Amino acid sequence: MSTPGSPKYRIGHEEREQAIRALNDHFAAGRLDMHEYEERVSRASAARTADELDALFSDLPPPASTPVTAHYPVAQQGAYHPPAQHPAAQPAHWDPSAPWGRDPVTGWPYSDKSKLIAGVLQLFLGGVGAGRFYTGHTGLAVAQLLVTLFTFGFGAIWGFIDGIVMLAGSPRDPYGRPLRS
Repeated sequence: MSTPGSPKYRIGHEEREQAIRALNDHFAAGRLDMHEYEERVSRASAARTADELDALFSDLPPPASTPVTAHYPVAQQGAYHPPAQHPAAQPAHWDPSAPWGRDPVTGWPYSDKSKLIAGVLQLFLGGVGAGRFYTGHTGLAVAQLLVTLFTFGFGAIWGFIDGIVMLAGSPRDPYGRPLRS
């Protein structure tokens, strides 16, 4: 009979979701291509035991000790651990590595930049790339500024549309963190 410490024990929804979040990190880091990522997420969703989840991470490095991956299920040895047994398991209180909270779907910490401020800056000052300067996307902001200058102001339309997309979409900062609402 399997005990909760052995790899053959059954897992629940929470363990599957944590494994999928860890796969998201590996995909974002470029360790998995789209096909591998989709296949592993599908296998994680269908997993019934910890062994099945361990197999998904056998060829992936253990997570770096960064704030983003500190609460994910892949342990330092690369083996999966349930949340209660995970070495980095913490109470669900304020997280100093994510002072603005975490995205409930991906687990990424929110950026210190505001989506509303970035969008409004782009709407009203998009011709100079103000919203993109604010979020840290300096290259894109400079491009918007140059296009506006060289088209005698008509390039401001790009900034205006970019502002609408920022307000309606899910913009991220240069580190990949979602802008906070």
